[in-house]
Amino acid sequence: MSKGLSKSQLLALLAEKSGRSKKEIVDFMDMLAETVYNECKSNGEFTFPGLGKMVKKDRAARQGRNPATGETIQIPAKTVLKFRVAKAAKDAIL
Repeated sequence: MSKGLSKSQLLALLAEKSGRSKKEIVDFMDMLAETVYNECKSNGEFTFPGLGKMVKKDRAARQGRNPATGETIQIPAKTVLKFRVAKAAKDAIL
């Protein structure tokens, strides 16, 4: 399996397809990322239409096991970020 596009390759491709400058595309991508971060932080989720949904989830504390020693440990509660792929994206790719 080959590697995907690098960031600079993606930006060049988007600039070429949209007819805009690479600088405009970089500014747009930065603005999009900032919007996603802010929405997830304040609302707990952000939907990319046709791609999926970024969701902030709270994980409860739980018991775990240290694989090296077999000792039972307490894993603290934490907040994680998950991405749920949209059905349209799955259907288009698979």
